[in-house]
Amino acid sequence: MKIDPLISVVICVYNGERFLREAIDSVFGQDYRPIEVIVVDDGSDDRSAEIATAYLDVRVVSQENRGVGAARNAGIAAATGAFIAFLDADDVMLPSRVSEQAGHLFAHPEVGCVLCRQKLVPVPGSDLPAWARRDPIFGDPGGVQPTCGLIRRTALERAGSFDPSVRMGDGMEWLSRLREAGIKIDILPSVLLLRRVHEDNLTHDQAAFTESLFRTLKARADRAQAREGDDESV
Repeated sequence: MKIDPLISVVICVYNGERFLREAIDSVFGQDYRPIEVIVVDDGSDDRSAEIATAYLDVRVVSQENRGVGAARNAGIAAATGAFIAFLDADDVMLPSRVSEQAGHLFAHPEVGCVLCRQKLVPVPGSDLPAWARRDPIFGDPGGVQPTCGLIRRTALERAGSFDPSVRMGDGMEWLSRLREAGIKIDILPSVLLLRRVHEDNLTHDQAAFTESLFRTLKARADRAQAREGDDESV
């Protein structure tokens, strides 16, 4: 009898009591099994930890507030699955997200990470932020997010986890390093994630987001220059 591998879903939360329950429920509503859910409470002072611990099948990791990159790394360390997916605490997985992404990885062993498309869902009274431009390939506002991904643990170990010093744009920085490590990344045409837009989204701070993007691009350029220097010294 064929047994599908365990998939770990890491949800990081900081003061996300408004939406966390819906995020967790969307993972348990997946049509794939086996699945484990890990919630990393990044120093919340609201009811986030209480909500997460009310689920008997959720493993909760608590830490001081260190940012989303450090929280995702804590979730990765706690995960036991051969594949790892990420979900923000204010977003919702559509029921077939894990099965469609896992099916793609099963069928394509050369692929290390598979992304999906998203639909932005503003809460009442919120406007789309400045970064919500149309993706040139799919036409989706905001493009395809790195944390819409399902990744093989082996690929993650090869490329490295998230950089905790990057407080904004950590997903882009991580995706950049996956590519640099030669990890093949595919994008499914299906919309499998509802991404909630509200006033507390980190990416609403456009100045900080732009600064983080600049640091990410500079770090990538520095790594490329270092590799060229190593090649010349051989």
